[in-house]
Amino acid sequence: MKKSEWSDKQLEELLRQMPKIQDDRNPRDIYENLPIRKKKPKQWLVPGLATVAALLIFFILIPKLMVGPQYSEDHAGQEKSSVERDIQKADENSTIALKKEDASPKAWTFSGADKTQTSKTAIYDEEVGDGKVLTFWIPDPQIQILVPVSTIINDSNEKKWLELFNENMVNLKEQEWGLSEFYPLSASLKLDEKNNAILVDVPSNHQYGQGSATETNFINVLKKDISSNSDIKKIRFSTNGEPGIELGNYGHQDEVRIKQQKNHAYFFYYSEGNDIPFLVPSIEKYEDIKTAVEEMKKDQPTLGLKSSLLPALPINEVSIKEKTLIVSIEDNTSLQDDQSTINAYESLLLTAKEFGLEKVFITNPPIKNLGPFDLSKKNKVPLAPNQRTLQ
Repeated sequence: MKKSEWSDKQLEELLRQMPKIQDDRNPRDIYENLPIRKKKPKQWLVPGLATVAALLIFFILIPKLMVGPQYSEDHAGQEKSSVERDIQKADENSTIALKKEDASPKAWTFSGADKTQTSKTAIYDEEVGDGKVLTFWIPDPQIQILVPVSTIINDSNEKKWLELFNENMVNLKEQEWGLSEFYPLSASLKLDEKNNAILVDVPSNHQYGQGSATETNFINVLKKDISSNSDIKKIRFSTNGEPGIELGNYGHQDEVRIKQQKNHAYFFYYSEGNDIPFLVPSIEKYEDIKTAVEEMKKDQPTLGLKSSLLPALPINEVSIKEKTLIVSIEDNTSLQDDQSTINAYESLLLTAKEFGLEKVFITNPPIKNLGPFDLSKKNKVPLAPNQRTLQ
């Protein structure tokens, strides 16, 4: 191509001489009509970004996935250790509580739906306070035995025992206890201090001479009521104020001597409708306490009495030392801390009292505490059996 002969200066001069051209269009219209090409994103970019995101998530999660099982095991182990610590702590607290309870003189009680309350059935020194203990002897429904029932009377007027006896025999609940309706006695009882006797006056139409069993029970009840509550040795009878009483088998009686009845063994008597037995002395007297204990291991079916020792309290040997009954339990024996064993132990305490002893000590107790009794110590004999509350 031939090179132009025009110089730059000449070209500039030529352009200046050309007519002026003016464009009246709006600048916005001009901009909108420009042929601008929109670029589409490349097709590989979106899948690529998704892949990168997936890889990032994978690399973030893979460490946790790798330690997850180990973390779960560690966490479970920590929870298990925590539970074990709580159980151990509870056991320690329970042990502390038991130790405190062992040291406490409070009476033993059970709580909870699966446990029943246990308690003494006899009356002991520490329970009486300023009250007075009265014992009433009540025939069983078959009129074969006499059952002692004792109560504590709180009297602020310092009445004598016989006055309290007369006042309270109307409150006895023989039928509720499964025994014979025998009280109040159809007789008046008065104290003759001058002659150290009890005056018993019966009406002319009294029923106590109607049959040998009735009159025998009447005499025996009077003897036991008086001997259990006093040291009086004599009963003097009268009928409607006149000296003496007519009894079928005894004939005419003016007075009866009272002898202290001792050396009996205590057995169980289950009255109808009651799960806890009465502790009842045998009719027979025994030469020594060893013989009595051996008899307590047997039933007395003719009298409706059950063994008070077996199976709850299997005794091996007994001996006496300084007013204390020393007892050993048969080897490989596990005592149950329940009401039956408490009843058995109390029958032993009451039998020891019958032989003039004051305490009982078990040399090899399988358990330390039996209800309210601490078997590691000597326990005092009761004052009276079969405590009941009168209205």
